[in-house]
Amino acid sequence: MERGRLKRAFSSLFVLYAVASLVPVVLLGAVLLQGYQQEAVERGLEQGRAQTAVIQEMAIAPSLGAEDLAEGLTEVQRARLQTATDLAIYSGSVARLRLRSFSGLVTFSDDGSTAGALPSSHPAFRAAAAGRIDAAIVRDPTSGPGQVIRVLQPVVANTSGRATGVLEVYLPYDDIAAEVQDQTRHTIWRLAGGLGVLYVVLALISWYTTRRLRRHAAQREHASLHDGLTGLPNREWFRARAEEALERGRRGELGAIVLVDLDHFKEVNDTLGHPAGDALLRVVGHRLSASLRTDDTVARLGGDEFGLILPRAVDRPGILALLDRLREELAAEIVLGSVSISIEASFGVVFYPDHGGDLDTILHRADQAMYQGKRGASSLVVYEPTSAPQAMHSLTVQQEVRQALERDELVLHYQPKIELATGRVSSVEALIRWIHPQRGLLAPAEFLPAVEQSGLIAPLTAWVLRQALTDQARWTESGITWPVAVNVSARNLESTAFPASVADLLAELGLPADRLHLEVTETALTMDATVAGLAVTALAAQGIDIAIDDFGIGYTSLLQLRTLTVAEVKIDRAFIMGLPSSEQDRAIVRSVIGLAHGIGCRVTAEGVESQDVADWLGSVGCDYAQGYLFAKPEPWPDLLQRLAARACRIPADRLSRTIVEQENEGSSL
Repeated sequence: MERGRLKRAFSSLFVLYAVASLVPVVLLGAVLLQGYQQEAVERGLEQGRAQTAVIQEMAIAPSLGAEDLAEGLTEVQRARLQTATDLAIYSGSVARLRLRSFSGLVTFSDDGSTAGALPSSHPAFRAAAAGRIDAAIVRDPTSGPGQVIRVLQPVVANTSGRATGVLEVYLPYDDIAAEVQDQTRHTIWRLAGGLGVLYVVLALISWYTTRRLRRHAAQREHASLHDGLTGLPNREWFRARAEEALERGRRGELGAIVLVDLDHFKEVNDTLGHPAGDALLRVVGHRLSASLRTDDTVARLGGDEFGLILPRAVDRPGILALLDRLREELAAEIVLGSVSISIEASFGVVFYPDHGGDLDTILHRADQAMYQGKRGASSLVVYEPTSAPQAMHSLTVQQEVRQALERDELVLHYQPKIELATGRVSSVEALIRWIHPQRGLLAPAEFLPAVEQSGLIAPLTAWVLRQALTDQARWTESGITWPVAVNVSARNLESTAFPASVADLLAELGLPADRLHLEVTETALTMDATVAGLAVTALAAQGIDIAIDDFGIGYTSLLQLRTLTVAEVKIDRAFIMGLPSSEQDRAIVRSVIGLAHGIGCRVTAEGVESQDVADWLGSVGCDYAQGYLFAKPEPWPDLLQRLAARACRIPADRLSRTIVEQENEGSSL
C-alpha cells in the first residue's frame, strides 16, 4: 500500500516535471525561430539596399549631371535613364523606380506616373533626403498583392559627387520571401529536431532522477519503518498496524496483540558478545515470522522485545495453542559461536476489543501480562483484570524501591541451611522482603529483576549486608553462632570497590570474615569472567566463604570452577524437585556432588521439600540442604525461637529471655 502510494506520487511528479521542462523548450524554440526570421528579413533588406546601390551607381549616377533634380531633367538625361532602367524593369529585378527632388517632386518615373509616390513628409523620405538609406518591406498596391522592398537613398551624380535628389526604388520580395521561407522551413525542422532531442534527453534525465528519487524515498521509508538488524517492521510500523487492527476491532473483528520479551538476553550479550546477541535476535525474528499465519504481523519493538498482531482471534484456545507452538519453536537450540543455547521468552497476550479499545491501554496491559509471565510459573500469560494490579513496570519498581530504602520498608527473612548428617543448622541465608504500602509483603522475584537492571542494586546490596550483619551480631550476643549468607548480584561483582566495601563493613561492625558467606549465581560468574574472578578472589582472600548459587542452569566451565576460590556449590532446585521421578536428575545431582567434592567444595541442595529427598541426598553424600521441609524464610527472632535449641545447646529460659530482650530493644522487625 505504501509502495503504491509512493509510486503514484512519483509518477505524478514525473509528469509534472516533463510538462514543466516542455515549456522552456517550446519557448526556446519560439525565440530561436523568431530570431532566425528576423535575421532572414534583415538579409532581404540588406540585399535590397545592395541592389539599389548598384542601380544608383551603374544606371542612375552616370545618366545625371551636377544639377539638382529640382531643376528637372534634360531630354538626353531622361532618355539615358529610360534606357538604363528599362532592362531592370523588364527583367523583373526592379518593380518601380522614381527620381525625386529633395522637395518630393517626381522628376523621373519608370512608367511615367507620379501616382503612389511616398509623401515627402514620410520619415523614410526625410531620412533619404538627409543622406541616409532607408529600407523596408511593405505592401505596394500599385505593384500587386505581394510585398516589395522599398529603398530610399540619396542620388549622387558622378559628375559632381554630391547628392542631387532621392532615389525611390521598389524591388520584388516574393522570390526573396520564398527563399527565406524555404530556409526557415529547413531551419525549423533542424531546430525542432534539436529541441526534440533536447526534450527527450531532459525527459530521460527527469525519468531517471525521479526513479532514483523514488527508490531512495522507498528505501528511506522502508528504513524508517523497519528494523535494520532483523529486517522486521519496527515500533512505528507496528503501532500503525495495531491502530488499524483496533479500528477493525471496534467494528466487531476479534484479535490479539502479543508482546514477546526474551529471557536472559543480557546474559547472552555479556557472556558471548554483542555479535552473538545480534545473531540471536535475527534467529528469533526469522522463527517468529516463519511460525505465524499469513496475515499475522510480527515486529521488533526494540532491544529484545517483539510485538505480534493476530487478527481473526475468534478461537482463543486456538490462538493460545499457536503461541504455545511458537514458544516451542523459539526454544529450539541454537549454536552461537561454540555455545549451544535455548531461547526462552515471556509472552503477554491481550485480546481486543475485550481488554481495551485504545492502543496505549492494550500495550500497557500486554506489558503487564508479559512481566507477570517473567515472574510466574508460566511464560505465556493472558491479561486478566483481576491480576493487573500485581504487575509493575520496571521503572515504577525502581522508583518505589528507592523510596522503600528511604522509608525503611525493607526487611530480611532468614532460611536455615541444615547439615544432613546431624540435622543441625549450620548457617542461615538472608532473603530480602518488601513491605509494600499497597501490595503487602513482596518476595524478591517481584522487584529484584527490575532493580538489577539499574544502579540501584549497589545501595540495595549494601543495605542487605549491613542489616544481615547487624542481625547476626544480635543473635550472636544470645550465644547463637550461625554464619549468615547474603546473595550478591553480577553488578556488585563488576564493581572493583565492592570487596573493599565488604571489608570495611566487617571492620566497622567488628565481625570476623568467616561469619559472612556470599552467594553468587552461576550466571553472574559468566557476565565478565575476568572481573568476577578477581572480585571472588579478593573476597575469599578476606576469609569470606563464596558459594555458587543455582548451580547447573548457567554456563560455568569446569576450568573456571577449578580456578575460582569457591567453598560451596548449591544445586539449583530445578534438579532437586525432579529427584523422586527422574533418573536423569538423580544422575546429574550425583555427578555434581562428586565434582564439587573432588575440587574441595561443600554441596548444598536447594528446594528440599520431602524427607525422602533429604534421605536420598544424604545417602549420596550431599552435605547440606535448604527447603520448606526444614523451615520457610521468616524473621530471625521467629527462626531463633523455632530452631536455636537444635543449633546450640543453651537453656530454654536463657533463650526466651534473649528473645524478649531483643524485642524490647527494637529489633529489625
